[in-house]
Amino acid sequence: MPDGRPTPTGLEVPRWITLKSDRVRARRGPGLDYEVMWEYRAAGLPVQVIAETTEWRKVCDPEGSVAWIHRTVASGRRTVFNRSGADIPLRAGRSDRSGIRATLAPRAIAPLDDCENGWCRIGGRKARGWAPERQLFGVQSQALCDYRRTAGRAPAR
Repeated sequence: MPDGRPTPTGLEVPRWITLKSDRVRARRGPGLDYEVMWEYRAAGLPVQVIAETTEWRKVCDPEGSVAWIHRTVASGRRTVFNRSGADIPLRAGRSDRSGIRATLAPRAIAPLDDCENGWCRIGGRKARGWAPERQLFGVQSQALCDYRRTAGRAPAR
């Protein structure tokens, strides 16, 4: 677990997963008897696992909200999300001087290939390119939400 204890899956926490479906229930706790707080409606959305049980994953989403989701509605496939209000240029190389091949629109999800030296290669069949890691949600190595926090919407900023 985040406090150093082994996880039920043996995988690291925090880690990134994606939502498999466009209807994923966000629960207050790790079980079907817990209240459904909202539904995620974005298949492929990256969320960060911050704690887990054998069957449930406590996740942090792009808005900083925390919820529990069942393991069967998540995939280990990696994606990124543009949570900003502006296009992110996808460049031909790992440099701000490289030509722009395409853009990642605000609130868009894209497949993640790899990250190196602060840049991530993203895109699908039609457009591929490099974007600065700092502009993408779904690549951070540190926990974005405190695993001890109760499930619910992100605190007001």
